[in-house]
Amino acid sequence: MGLPKTLRLKHWQDFQTVYQQGKRHRHSNLLMRVLGDRQADHSRFGITVSQKVSKKATVRNRLKRQIRAVINHFQPQIKPGFDVVIIVLPQGIGCNYERFLRELEQLFSQAGIIDHGHSRNHLL
Repeated sequence: MGLPKTLRLKHWQDFQTVYQQGKRHRHSNLLMRVLGDRQADHSRFGITVSQKVSKKATVRNRLKRQIRAVINHFQPQIKPGFDVVIIVLPQGIGCNYERFLRELEQLFSQAGIIDHGHSRNHLL
């Protein structure tokens, strides 16, 4: 299931703001930019998979679906008020759901988006 529209970054300007002002967090297969301090009752997410990762749209879409599923998994624990852009790096093409789950849990914890100590399905 996809992300509800209220949880998505939809506009180019929103992505640009996060790219320019957001704090950068990196893992082996993912790069995440986080911009906090939004006065909102939810956080919004954008996912970027460039053609450098794969020329095939089906592959890029599969990666985005996996990332969206991970975001949905953590949604009850995610604090409100963040704009987040998740960028899949070229080496992330071979990742599966479980790998993305572990990496995003670490990145979300580093960024303070979720409380690492109270994760309901702590995998590390």
